[in-house]
Amino acid sequence: MPWIESALLAPFETAFFSRALLGGVLAAAICAIAGAWVVARGMAFLGEALGHGMLPGVAIATIAGGSPLAGAAISAAVMAGAIGWLTRRQRLRDDTAIGVAFVGMLAVGVVIVSHSRSFATDATAILFGDVLAIRQPELIALGIGLAATATLAALLHRPITALAFDERVAATLGMRPGLARLGLAALVTLAVVASYQAVGTLLVVGLLVAPPAAASLWARSMPGTMLGGSLIGAAAVTVGLIGSWHLGTAAGASIAIAAVAAFAASLGIRTLVDLQVRDDARATTSPDSTTGAPVRAAERSAA
Repeated sequence: MPWIESALLAPFETAFFSRALLGGVLAAAICAIAGAWVVARGMAFLGEALGHGMLPGVAIATIAGGSPLAGAAISAAVMAGAIGWLTRRQRLRDDTAIGVAFVGMLAVGVVIVSHSRSFATDATAILFGDVLAIRQPELIALGIGLAATATLAALLHRPITALAFDERVAATLGMRPGLARLGLAALVTLAVVASYQAVGTLLVVGLLVAPPAAASLWARSMPGTMLGGSLIGAAAVTVGLIGSWHLGTAAGASIAIAAVAAFAASLGIRTLVDLQVRDDARATTSPDSTTGAPVRAAERSAA
């Protein structure tokens, strides 16, 4: 209907909505590249921890009148470095090191925020994002972040692949699993820092995990998961922003909900397809009357 088409296209007539859409799509692509490895390695907790770990840097930068993005990058880099040091030097498990660094950085951030009387609005933007406020400099930063993420992922593809499947094999093959671990942490850090402006630190995991997880149910390779995750993430951004426009809901949260819904839909379809394949396989086989072994219908016809 014409009125439906008009309602759907109305948001695109505003400049800020177009910037938000472009910024969200760029963030989704960044998150899909890093998120494919996050899903493969089961490291969703790292993305969530880094999101909270940015709070001290963003708080200090905001209070000092500096760039929140730069503060977030420094804070996340410090946290990623601390996690790497704890796992390499102190021989702690990944989840233990992440938990210790996460609690420490979050506590420091809360202390800094609690000493600022006028930080409530900024804290809300940090936690939940403000994608509709994206401007040209943020778009440029997202574009640079996407190029850096893609380049780093390409350079570290082999060692991270080996690390994802078996760390001992990676070490035997000379793939330097320690460097691969740092590279993977750098990918996740870059994705979280670049995307927090769009959806906030609390909701960035939605783009980091849900779209790549949805794509991984169908893709046969890591590049396929990255590409599929980028497309699903872009669709989630578009649906979330349009829904936010018409329903008056928070844009970042709407994008995250759309991403999770996309994963739920992909999982449901994958389950139905697997059940159908299983039923077809059962329908074409039956036990042999003599041996009890399964015999396909085509073999019975030939006999």
